[in-house]
Amino acid sequence: MKDPYKVLGVSPTATDDEIKKAYRELARKYHPDNYVDSPLSDLAEEKMKEINEAYDTIQKDRQNGGRSSYGSQSSYGGSYSTSPTFANIRNLINAGNYAQAESMLNSMPTSDRGAEWDFLMGCVCVHKGWYFDAQNYFQSACNADPTNAEYRNALNNIRGAGQTFGGGYRTQSSSGSSGCDICTTLLCADCCCECMGGDLIRCC
Repeated sequence: MKDPYKVLGVSPTATDDEIKKAYRELARKYHPDNYVDSPLSDLAEEKMKEINEAYDTIQKDRQNGGRSSYGSQSSYGGSYSTSPTFANIRNLINAGNYAQAESMLNSMPTSDRGAEWDFLMGCVCVHKGWYFDAQNYFQSACNADPTNAEYRNALNNIRGAGQTFGGGYRTQSSSGSSGCDICTTLLCADCCCECMGGDLIRCC
């Protein structure tokens, strides 16, 4: 079966409301009633079936508290959710051990430095106060995995906050979260938090 999130055109970290909205828009577009007496009627019916199955799969998966198959895994190889190395690095960042996290990132071969690598290196740079470098790493992560809401949110936050914040990111562990309510924040003059779905990154 195709990745249901891709079928609906949403990120695995999308909220339930975002998923429902995407489903409704696609359902309106491909509903068989719109293609009566059209040579595309069979294709529309097949597409509608695919959309319904994708939506049902996501709903059942989330109700079971899991996102077991499609969860917050990114589409590129080496996602932290399937890589013990990236999971360990996230845990180090959670614990505030940025030096060791950076050392592990730098020791990884170039072939393994995908979107997750760029994202985590950006987190380390934020902690060190290297905001320009952090923005470049976040941008690279978004370019490599444009559907990942966690990466996009980090990039948007650092652009919006400019040079006014300090501290570092705290990542969610690789075990994931079934509550879909992990927040992404940056430490600014005032403490702000923007809640999003999925295993997102948080300031510490």
